[in-house]
Amino acid sequence: MTFEIVFVLLALIGMVVALVLDQMRPGMILFSVVILFLCAGILSPKEVLEGFSNKGMITVAMLFLVSEGVRQSGALGQVSKRLLPMGKTTVLKAQIRLLPSIAAISAFLNNTPIVVIFAPIIKHWAKKVNLPATKFLIPLSYATILGGICTLIGTSTNLVVHGMILEAGYEGFTMFELGKVGVFIAIAGILYMWFFSGRLLPDSRPDTAADEIDEEAEEEKLHRVEAVIGPRFPGINKSLATFDFRRKYGATVKEIRRGGKSITTNMERTILREGDTLILLADDTFIPTWGDSSVFIILTNGKDHNDLPSKRKRWFALSLLILMIVGATIGELPVTKEAFPNIRLDMFFFVAVTTVIMAWTKLFPPRKYTKYISWDILITIACAFAISRAMENSGFADLTAQYIIGLTDDLGPVALLAVIFLITNLFTELITNNAAAALAFPIALSVANQLGVNPTPFFVAICMAASASFSTPIGYQTNLIVQGIGNYKFTDFVKVGLPLNIIVFLLSIFLIPLFWEF
Repeated sequence: MTFEIVFVLLALIGMVVALVLDQMRPGMILFSVVILFLCAGILSPKEVLEGFSNKGMITVAMLFLVSEGVRQSGALGQVSKRLLPMGKTTVLKAQIRLLPSIAAISAFLNNTPIVVIFAPIIKHWAKKVNLPATKFLIPLSYATILGGICTLIGTSTNLVVHGMILEAGYEGFTMFELGKVGVFIAIAGILYMWFFSGRLLPDSRPDTAADEIDEEAEEEKLHRVEAVIGPRFPGINKSLATFDFRRKYGATVKEIRRGGKSITTNMERTILREGDTLILLADDTFIPTWGDSSVFIILTNGKDHNDLPSKRKRWFALSLLILMIVGATIGELPVTKEAFPNIRLDMFFFVAVTTVIMAWTKLFPPRKYTKYISWDILITIACAFAISRAMENSGFADLTAQYIIGLTDDLGPVALLAVIFLITNLFTELITNNAAAALAFPIALSVANQLGVNPTPFFVAICMAASASFSTPIGYQTNLIVQGIGNYKFTDFVKVGLPLNIIVFLLSIFLIPLFWEF
């Protein structure tokens, strides 16, 4: 092996370890690796910066704003309340009403705001109808993931792979092309959750500190608030002893929930992490002040929110979303391309137009637009392109592809498709979905080139595998969110998620070759 290959291998191992250990934000970890490649001469400055100007990455950035516009219109909150039965019901009946609709919404909107809106509403509703919220919150996260794999814009991973395909000189995905496989997987996943999640998921765990906190809140004329720590919380990796939470936010931390465990003693020494759920005593100003920030992902005091925007605003936001989807779909048709040869009417075009309209009509506050964009995800995506290029430049991707081809002993492209899927899926459970796609893409491309086959089936497999993060809470942000608010243990995700991973794997390996020939 050459110096470049060894250097890339060691850097990637270090990157994976740092991501698993959560040493810092994924974007900074990937950026550090990219700078190492720059210093070693494996990447040029131009190659380092190419990802930051990639159309797919910028499309993801604008989709954050489109999702925020729809969220602030109040449309999703109204949909959630119409979906939830208010009379006597069962877990299965409620899931039958809820999960398909959530998956359909998630096919066109970012997963995180859907979970952020639905999770506290579902938790409050479950208490009203005397059902355990734990039977719904993990299925909520899984339904958004399953819906996201059905369209090009359903998840940032699909857009990342699409951007890499275009850079490699191939034709990218159309709006609904991934749905050829994604819809079947989503249906199978939802059926699985209908019939098995109720048995595999735990009943609501007893809230040990609830009575004591509620009594104290009544005495001090405060109320109880649940806050899930977001990526921009300044106290991440700090203890409460060194981070004065009360002075900064005017609230007192009474309990920390993490991985299904409740921490009420020695809290001052506990290191805070993203995704932790804090049980707070706060006054009436806390939620209005911090509810619209990225410091906390979810804020809930167990009550319905009544401050709804106007009906006209909700319908206008939904109309813009529908026009964006329809426009991008029609824009990819050959007849449209012939009619408008000088304008590329693709997803980027219509997302950009929709974003500008939403800003000028103030569906989201235009002066605060930067706070609604998850910059760490964008940096992760941009660096993912550079890391993929480094794997190609060094020869690491070709060497790995040769090893994988030799490992399968000429069993054919379907066996290689399975190997690529498993590698991607393992990485997405351990690190992040976009980083997993970045690692798998150059290897898949090299495998296809060495075999002399069509690489598209491998690209589709990467999209399916990188999004199929069901077995751990750390691979997907929506899993991390519901873990805190549902007080789930790590093993809860393994019990209900591992069979779903297997279902997605088997269906992908069977269906992908039917729609895309090698």
